[in-house]
Amino acid sequence: MMHTARPKVLVTRQLPESALAPLRAAAELDIWQQPRQIGRAQLLARAADVDGLLCMLTEQIDAELLQRCAGLRVVSTMSVGIDHIDQAAASRRGIAIGHTPGVLVETTADLTFALLLAAARRVVEADRYIRNQCWRDDNRWYPEMLLGRDLHGATLGIIGLGAIGQAVARRAAAFNMRVMGWSRSGREVAGVEAASLNGLLAESDFISVNLALAEETRMLLDRAAFERIKPGAVLVNTARGGIVDELAMCQALRGGRLFAAGIDVFGREPLEPDSELLALPNVVLTPHIGSATRHAREQMASMAVANLVAGLQGRELPHCANPGVYG
Repeated sequence: MMHTARPKVLVTRQLPESALAPLRAAAELDIWQQPRQIGRAQLLARAADVDGLLCMLTEQIDAELLQRCAGLRVVSTMSVGIDHIDQAAASRRGIAIGHTPGVLVETTADLTFALLLAAARRVVEADRYIRNQCWRDDNRWYPEMLLGRDLHGATLGIIGLGAIGQAVARRAAAFNMRVMGWSRSGREVAGVEAASLNGLLAESDFISVNLALAEETRMLLDRAAFERIKPGAVLVNTARGGIVDELAMCQALRGGRLFAAGIDVFGREPLEPDSELLALPNVVLTPHIGSATRHAREQMASMAVANLVAGLQGRELPHCANPGVYG
């Protein structure tokens, strides 16, 4: 009797066994077990003979890697964004790309509002104030102590009106905020005033960045954009670091053009030790944790596995980022 070899799959992070079970049934797995992320050399070596690859946004799936993987049929990333994958190179080779849209919408919107509140009300500064023993009997309360900004009744400008941007708008409604929005597609959303990007920047007390990173959006908020921002605004970015010019943002924070910022994503991750952001007291920093709840991450893992299994079995991926590979 002739036996067909089981497909081989590289998984670049340990995932919950409940999510991996369907993949174990369909393929031979090579799972990167180390607590640190897989290095480039290890990734190239271990991916060379695989049929499928389950990766994270931390791995660069570029033309060099794809060229070395002659038998690769499907790449499944445990992320919504695919800016770490060379989509054109994958499509030319007929490799389907799976991703995990939708599952982290509400979770990321929650973090967006957490950062809006923390930055506006100086929560992290207040925490440091107590921990550094600055709160004493002689200053235990006074009218000018740690004054922040009100969210309720203020104007929120949302840059990007996809699913996450719309979820942020729903939360803003509960704070009785006026909501303005801009998107590249000109999408109209109930309860959101359509605006030009310049108009949004000029009128918004709070600005939330919620759009995908693409060539058209890279450095969208550059030095000129920060010069148009309403003085005293609060900026939050839970999308991608490359959308915002970090040097220009730091200048705006230092000079008072921005009252504060809440940043979850950065141009380079992890943040470099000499980043000026680390020295600014009016910035709340989180390490790319927009989807970091147990429920969301388990769902993402299950979706990534489902995409991979479908591709290995010759079926269309449930969530394919390059559907053109199916003709």
